[in-house]
Amino acid sequence: MIGVSAVYIIVVVGTGLIAGVVIGFFIRKNLVESRVEAIEKYSKKVLAEAQKEAKTTKREAALQAKDTLYQMKVEFEKETKEKKDALLVQEKRLLQKTDTLDKKIEQLENREERISEKEKGVERTEKEIRKKEGEYKRLVTEQRRQLERSAGISAEEAKQILINTMELEAKHDAAKMIRRIENEARSEADRKSQEIIALAVKRYSGDYAAEKIVSVVNLPNEEMKGRIIGREGRNIRAIEAATGIDLIIDDTPEAVILSGFNPVRRQVAKVSLERLIDDGRIHPARIEEVVSKANKEIETSIKEAGEQATFDVGVHGISHELVKLIGRLKYRSSYAQNVLQHSMEVSFLCGVMASELGLNVKQAKRAGLLHDIGKAVDHEVEGPHAVIGADLARRHGESTQVIHAIAAHHEDVQPESVLAVLVQAADTLSGARPGARQEMLESYVKRLEKLEKIATSFYGVNKSFAIQAGREIRIMVEGKIIDDDQSHMLCNDIAKKIEKELTYPGQIKVTVIRETRAVGYAK
Repeated sequence: MIGVSAVYIIVVVGTGLIAGVVIGFFIRKNLVESRVEAIEKYSKKVLAEAQKEAKTTKREAALQAKDTLYQMKVEFEKETKEKKDALLVQEKRLLQKTDTLDKKIEQLENREERISEKEKGVERTEKEIRKKEGEYKRLVTEQRRQLERSAGISAEEAKQILINTMELEAKHDAAKMIRRIENEARSEADRKSQEIIALAVKRYSGDYAAEKIVSVVNLPNEEMKGRIIGREGRNIRAIEAATGIDLIIDDTPEAVILSGFNPVRRQVAKVSLERLIDDGRIHPARIEEVVSKANKEIETSIKEAGEQATFDVGVHGISHELVKLIGRLKYRSSYAQNVLQHSMEVSFLCGVMASELGLNVKQAKRAGLLHDIGKAVDHEVEGPHAVIGADLARRHGESTQVIHAIAAHHEDVQPESVLAVLVQAADTLSGARPGARQEMLESYVKRLEKLEKIATSFYGVNKSFAIQAGREIRIMVEGKIIDDDQSHMLCNDIAKKIEKELTYPGQIKVTVIRETRAVGYAK
């Protein structure tokens, strides 16, 4: 029983499964077909809408293209019209210019015709002029020949004689006029200037100075020379390196010579060497120590000397740097004259002369004190000391008048003020007064010889004599060759040549002497 029931259940289940499969197949087929139909309907709908939209887009594109073409056409017509109008304007201008050119061409043609007519007239006139010139030349030549026959000399000879005569007369008249003008100017100027200079010299008296070309250090004995030199020369090399000064140890007994362009360094070297000799300890380390101390002391001495100089002459408010430079002049000399003393002397002289002339006394003293300030650094800076000094004064705030007076005191710049001339005069007085300056015998003799040679190089000079230690030269001339007026011109020419070719302190007086002798015999 159980087996039949089981078989029955299996058959029923199998039949149900088969029926379910068949029914599912048909149901699925119906579903697929309905979906396919729906998809086809949707596709046809989408295609219809796309076709409709494409037609709309095509119609809009056509309309837009037509609109664009219309706009381009309008713009093209507008641009064409503007260009056409511009061309019309240019055409009108060209027509106007053409008319103007035609008128100018017509005017030029008329002018050319008139010029041609004038040229023909000028040619006729030139022919007539040439004809008249030929006649004139013939008459002049004939007249000249008659004059030459009458005078017995040629025209060129007569012309040369006339030129020579006029030249001599002009020179003679010029010499007379120069002599008269100079005499008139001197009659008043000499008197006044002599009074002022004499008063200035009387109110100031300065000390004489001795020349120091090199410095000499005295030694206690000859053995000290060896100690100064040191082993293999190490001590002398250390001194020279520390001071920048050369030590000359020669056959001079018990003395060492210090040689150098810088006077301040030479003084430092002298002080240092004297202290080393007194101390007895001479070696490189000690040398550097002593030189360093001497440097500081000399710097202090320079500052004090500058301050004392400004106080003595009564000049205040000078820059500290300029005060130091003034102090450096204490160790500077020119023709054996101490430059600091010379500057103070010039300052006093300027003040005295300025007070006599009613000028600014303080400004005159200031210019006199600073006039040689360039000599404090002229061994370090290239150029004339007057120009260097003016530059220093300008750099340290001095006034324009003082700067110009410094620059012009040796005529490196042309003097343009009374103050500049005062400084020149005071500088000359200080340097030219008797005993103020000295020079070596050899250079002194050469200067005198050169002075006499310059004088005798002029035509008509017989003899020349340098006197007053070269501060005056007297010249004897031939009386038959040089007359009184020519002697005056000769004096000026010789003075100019001396100024140009000779270097000398102060000034040189040139005196030309013309002697006239009358000789007779009593019988």
